Formats: sequence, structure tokens, C-alpha cells
Amino acid sequence: MTENITVCPHCAKPNRVPSSASGLPRCGHCHQLLPWIVAASDGDFAEVAEGATLPVIVDFWAVWCGPCRTVSPVLDQLAHERAGTVKLVKVDVDSSPHLARRFGIQAVPTLMILIGGKVLARRAGAAPAAALRSWVDGVVSQNPMVGKNS
Repeated sequence: MTENITVCPHCAKPNRVPSSASGLPRCGHCHQLLPWIVAASDGDFAEVAEGATLPVIVDFWAVWCGPCRTVSPVLDQLAHERAGTVKLVKVDVDSSPHLARRFGIQAVPTLMILIGGKVLARRAGAAPAAALRSWVDGVVSQNPMVGKNS
């Protein structure tokens, strides 16, 4: 299991956040919920994204993609704003060709929302922050399973 270092937005202390785990990541110092932002690949996507107990925003992106660089900070901000309610999983399509084929990724960025391992929504291309926020909130709020596993 890989771990990421996440700086707590409340107390600024660094925390190790696992790519996959039961429960929710919390700051070891102030105990506030942390944003859960991780990378996944062909080898660990099932565990990291499909096995998550939270709704998962999957960002299929590529290093060479300009719109991906525009959307990435917006998604990071969404994950910070919704700490404890969503998990953001980033998949580099060039490093994970099996996942790109499996999900039929033909354009990057492509975003998906998974709940309980099932794809509930999908959109391709960059969008403004307000549109992404509305899309995520709309999909997550319409699912009766949200909040029952966490």
C-alpha cells in the first residue's frame, strides 16, 4: 500500500495518507478530516478506487495535456472542500494503458464518479470550477448509498 504526504489544511502538519484504507483520513495532530487525493494505476486501481467507501472522482489525465493541467487544481480544491465526503483518484493514461482501454478513454481529461465501484457519471474535457462542482455535487447527492459506508 502506498502512502502520500498531505498537509493538513487546518493545522499545516504533514500527514501520511494511505492510497486505500477503511475509514477516513484524519490529521494525526488536530484530528480534522483530510482531503484524500491519491494516484492509481493499472495495478492498484481496483483497491484504490473501486474498493473505496467514499464516492470517488477519477481523473484520467496525461502529462502532455494542457486542459488536464487546468482541471487538476480545480479537482484538488474540490477534494479539499469536500474532505471526508469524496476521494480524488488520478490516473495517468500513458502509465496505465489497461485502465484507459477498459474505460474507453478517448480524450483527456476524462472524469468519472464511482460509487461502490460503479461508474455513475462521466464527462470528457475541461470545465470551469463551478460546472465541475455542480456536476460532482449533483451526482453524489442523488445517490442513496453515499454516507452509508463511511
